[in-house]
Parts: sequence; structure tokens; C-alpha cells
Amino acid sequence: MGRPDGERRGWLRGAPPPPWVRALPLALAAGVCVAALVSPEPLDIGFLLGAIPPLAVLSYGPAVTAVLGVAVVVMLNVPAFQLDRPGQTDVLTVSFVALLSVFVAFVRHRRDQQLDLERTVAEAAQRAVAPPVPERVGPLRCAGLYRAAQRGTLVGGDFFDVRESPHGVRAVLGDVQGHGLAAVATVSSLLGAFREAVLDQADLEAVAGRLDRRLVVDSARDAVAELFATAVLVEFTPDAGAVRIVVCGHPPPVLLRDGAATEVDAVPWTPLGLGLPGAAPTAVRLALRPGDRLFLASDGVSEARDAGGVFYPLLERLPALAAGAGPAATADRVWADVRRYAPAIRDDVTMLVLAPLSAADRREGR
Repeated sequence: MGRPDGERRGWLRGAPPPPWVRALPLALAAGVCVAALVSPEPLDIGFLLGAIPPLAVLSYGPAVTAVLGVAVVVMLNVPAFQLDRPGQTDVLTVSFVALLSVFVAFVRHRRDQQLDLERTVAEAAQRAVAPPVPERVGPLRCAGLYRAAQRGTLVGGDFFDVRESPHGVRAVLGDVQGHGLAAVATVSSLLGAFREAVLDQADLEAVAGRLDRRLVVDSARDAVAELFATAVLVEFTPDAGAVRIVVCGHPPPVLLRDGAATEVDAVPWTPLGLGLPGAAPTAVRLALRPGDRLFLASDGVSEARDAGGVFYPLLERLPALAAGAGPAATADRVWADVRRYAPAIRDDVTMLVLAPLSAADRREGR
């Protein structure tokens, strides 16, 4: 559920600087030296050397910054360079800037070390809450994709998981109340309840009931918060020949079959956490054919809008995007298409693609 290389945090958000930034101080020093050596007359460009230590702060630690600062002061006083001789005040100014740059580099280096440690701990904690979905679970090929609306987070208000159980492979995809890190506690609670329920409960409706009860209990502990979540739960038979689906206030899954995409005609139930007395979810059973796939997504996909405010046409675009693609490639293609379609994505985007293996693949262990 982490971000791909193209979407990792940018340089100004804590990532290592790009090579061109690291090369700036050296390129500036080399440029001044070359210009001074080839010029027949002294050049009044020595002031450019004073920019080298501050540029070094962007990429290097205090040691390298100090070395470059000393080199600048030496270059200003080397007669071989055709530079106008600086005055004492100019040399002192450059020396002060160099010392200040070393101090800033030291502070930045310590801050970066602390941020790297905090980021590592945060990513480990978030991955513990929502680990990546395996490529294969039982008789299914699986792929999950998550993109948080809040920058710098790996989990937020959406969640999904795929687990084997004595009754077949069970999966959940949902969207809790709230966004970003504020919703992580609710996500963690629901995923923990789901992972226990898939092992204990004999039918999918009971799994949904367990999740509903979890949110009702959590809400009762906090008189201010009223927790709820939308979710869709699926259960594949052990041979993946059929699937049962429970929809709790969430967009229903999309069935990819014979080059077409259609929403599963599921029986809607209330969102999890409302705890309506006497109400119970109803699962719908769908027989699967060879080559069928299920596509589950959060409303961050279906409610993405273009510049004119038109919602993303998932059912129209999904068949072409999924043609000839495996589960992981399908999710990646849809995400790329959503990003092209919507100028700004303000909600978490979550997808889960489930593809039953053919009987031949299962026999051969592929």
C-alpha cells in the first residue's frame, strides 16, 4: 500500500535531493574557475563564490559544506585566478557566510536524521495496520491499490484485506468516517475484527455483523464520536466457482466478464456502525465463469470529477483498461486513468482486484 517510485515524497518534502541540486555548488565553482583562468583581464565575479556554501547546505552535511567554504576563501585569495582582489570586508563576509552555512547544514542534518527515524517508525506502524495484499490467496490472484488523500501517509480512511478461511477466501474493502490519520484507529479496529471474524464466523453475513458490532461498541466508548463505515464483503467458495457478496452502504463490486463491466446486483444494507435493531445484511450469490474478475473500489474512484464536474465513468472505461491485464496492472491502469481524468483528487482512492485462477493453474500450482 505504499506509493510507487513516481509518487514518493518530493525533494522539498524530505526526499534526497536530485543529482542536479547536488552538482550546483561544484558546477558554480568550476564555472568561476574556468572563466577566471581563460579571461585575459581580472573579472569581478568573485562574489559568485559566496553562494557556494549556501548551495552546499541543500545537499551536503556540515563536513562537506565546511570543505567547500574553506575552498571558496582560498580561491578568493589565489593570485592565479584572474579575479578582482577582494577587500578584507569581502573576505570576512564570505567567511561568515561559510560558517553560518556549516551551522545550518549541521542543524538540517540532525533534523533529517530525526525525520527519517520518525518516518521509518510511522511507515512500519502503518504497514502493520494494513499490510500489502499477497499476489495470491488460495485460488485467487489479488491486487490492492491504495492512495491516501493526505500526503505522506500510507493508510487513512479506506481499508481492504484478503484472508483465507475454512469457508473460502474472504475479502473486505471499506471506507470509514473521516480521512487521513484521524481515521487510522477506526481502520485498525475494523481490520482486527475482520481478521478474527473470517476464522470464527460460518457465513459472510455474520462477518458483517461482527464489524457492525465493533463500531457500535467503539462508538459507545466515546460519547462524542459516532463511528460508521461503508464496506463491501465478498466470500469465494473453496473452488472459486462462486462468490457471495454483502454490501453495507458501499458501491457494489464490478464484474468483469467477456470484455464488459457490470455492477453486481447486490442487496444494499446500512453502513457498518449504525447498529439498527432487528436488521441483518443479506448476501447475494454469483456464479463465476472462467476469466471472470471482481473489481472493488472506494468512492474515491467513482466520485472523481473532471474539470467540468463530471464523475469518472468507471463502467465505461474499465473494460478497456482491464483488457489483457492482470490484477495488479488493472489497478495501476485505473489509477493512472483517474489521475488523468481528475485535476484534483481529494478523497482516498482504494481498489481491490480479485481474479479466480483457472483449474489448470491451480492443478499446476501457478
